[in-house]
Amino acid sequence: MDKRFWICGTVVSFAALLLSFLVHGLLLAPDYAALVHEYRDARDGARQLPWVLLAHALLGFAMTWIFSVGFAHDRRPLRQGLRFGVAMALVAAVPACLLAYAAQPLPAGFIVRQAALGSASMVLLGLLLAWLQPRRRAFTAPH
Repeated sequence: MDKRFWICGTVVSFAALLLSFLVHGLLLAPDYAALVHEYRDARDGARQLPWVLLAHALLGFAMTWIFSVGFAHDRRPLRQGLRFGVAMALVAAVPACLLAYAAQPLPAGFIVRQAALGSASMVLLGLLLAWLQPRRRAFTAPH
């Protein structure tokens, strides 16, 4: 793992954190407010910030690692990023939402919105990785 891997992993981790804030902190905020009895209060949630940061770092670096191992230089990067993002949504975002629905008494509509927005986030992260191309040797225009 070279310097480029660590830079790409950091960028993707930060992008994942921003997308998570957009999805959960803004777009789904009314849903969470209606379900306040199911989640931690704001003060307790703020104490969990190190875990949130660790989760997004793991996500960013794991996605970078998997994408860089499977990236094929002879294929269109945009298509690879899109396919990778969909695969990550089906591996991570959608199952996590289904498990949350199975474990907690959450409304189905909320879970559907979480899964859809989480999947869109994964696709965006996949496209970001395709643009960054972690295995590219120099910062040149993508193929």
